[in-house]
Amino acid sequence: MIKLRLTEIELHGKPHWRVTVPQPDGKRKFRTFVDEAEAKAYYEVAAIEHHNHGTAVLSITDKLRSDAIGAFEILLPFNVTLSVAAQYYADHHRRITNSETVKNAIAAFRASKEGDASARYKKDLKNRLARFETDFAQRKMADITAAEIHAWLGALPVAGLTRNTFALRLSALWSFAALQKWVSENVLEQVPKAKEKSSPIGILSIDELSRLLENASAQTLPYWVFGAFCGLRSAELERLEWKDIKWQSKLVEVPAAKSKTASRRFVRLRPNVLAWLASYRKHRRGHVCPKMLRKRLEQDRENAKLESWPNNALRHSFCSYLLAKEKNAKSLALEMGHADADLLFAKYRELVLPTEAKKYWALVPDVKAQKKIVALAG
Repeated sequence: MIKLRLTEIELHGKPHWRVTVPQPDGKRKFRTFVDEAEAKAYYEVAAIEHHNHGTAVLSITDKLRSDAIGAFEILLPFNVTLSVAAQYYADHHRRITNSETVKNAIAAFRASKEGDASARYKKDLKNRLARFETDFAQRKMADITAAEIHAWLGALPVAGLTRNTFALRLSALWSFAALQKWVSENVLEQVPKAKEKSSPIGILSIDELSRLLENASAQTLPYWVFGAFCGLRSAELERLEWKDIKWQSKLVEVPAAKSKTASRRFVRLRPNVLAWLASYRKHRRGHVCPKMLRKRLEQDRENAKLESWPNNALRHSFCSYLLAKEKNAKSLALEMGHADADLLFAKYRELVLPTEAKKYWALVPDVKAQKKIVALAG
């Protein structure tokens, strides 16, 4: 058996020192030195390496040894060993190799949502992910970094709120990819949220709401009434069915499946709601909103000569006028489906005067004029 050894030899009449290094294949190689101290230093290092790692390490070439030293210096600030770094790279490369392209991942993700997501959500998912797919279609999911996504989101010509919605949809995609083992983690968790600029809450004036209700069609009137006087979100209104209206109990039920927060809640049917919808009490089945809803709503606003339409105007109006009338933020939070009554109170208080709130909640149809709006006496 060949052993590691240091021997003194004579070459050209001068003393030299030779280190015999055993190889994994059973052969041997020699390193010859003219300096005894240098030969002994090489021998000692080789002996330690041989003791720790066997003969395989003794076959390291000078180039490989140089590369190892360079890699060690790169990793030194991170306190990471070469073997750990190599394993990390191998795992990373394996994940990329076994990963899926963005295009295919999006297709699979959207297919997984076919049975358990609303049409509105699926449409939004399609539009936003299609935009991401345009720029990353053939990239492997595991190869895309949080920094790349952050830069892509930052380049979108949209406001902070919309940018965060894009990030939310991408986060859902990455979570799905993690379940499929296409990525090791959801990198969107490392992407900071965009700053959302707060804008003043816009509400409808008494006159604007009066004109809107006066010009609403028979098909759209329930939408405006439930929105303005029950505070339902637009998506909740579109999902609302007549069976959810509890006329006897004077309540609107918002089932968990139709709620944005996925929690069931009830909203009171106040006297003016019952007055506006008296002729609809016979309805028991079907959706409250008609087909081609958006086009019909736009026509109503045009007929009412409303030049501008604040964001979430109906829901914001409901909150503002009800808080001014009842001054009960906790009760309002329950009807709104909010968890934080204090935040709701801070956002909506003092937006309208109590006298205006009284007029708002007194709006009912004038039976004599059929389409006129009047205020309740007192």
